[in-house]
Amino acid sequence: MFKEFKEFVMRGNVVDMAVGIVIGAAFGTIVKSLVADVIMPPIGLLLGNVDFSNIFTVVKEGATAAPYATLADAQAAGAVTVNWGLFILTIISFLIIALAIFLLVKQINRLKREEEAPPAEPTTKECPYCLNEIPIEATRCGFCTSQLTGASAS
Repeated sequence: MFKEFKEFVMRGNVVDMAVGIVIGAAFGTIVKSLVADVIMPPIGLLLGNVDFSNIFTVVKEGATAAPYATLADAQAAGAVTVNWGLFILTIISFLIIALAIFLLVKQINRLKREEEAPPAEPTTKECPYCLNEIPIEATRCGFCTSQLTGASAS
């Protein structure tokens, strides 16, 4: 059983998948920081000093009464909240990750198309009488000397 597990884990696609997951998690962290620390502050500033990480709705008050100045204050008080701002940040992060993956897959597909050269034009054909290979422009077979017509030549 251990041998089968080792064979499963050491297959190329499993190792590639593991590397992809680790790199994807790191990329997700970078994008999350990009959205929260670089993109959203100017957007919040343009919208009148809105801090998206503190946009929330209190569903049930906690130990201390509302209003709560920040989401951290509401959570510290034990309030039940719907965190709209964090949800918006998550959607923007997802869209950026989806765009990056789309661009990556598009480039990979473009490179694959470039690698796949079209097949070369055939230079020989088969004699319909003796089935030997002869030049494609031949009008008479060099093996059986049959006259090749346009309709009977393949």
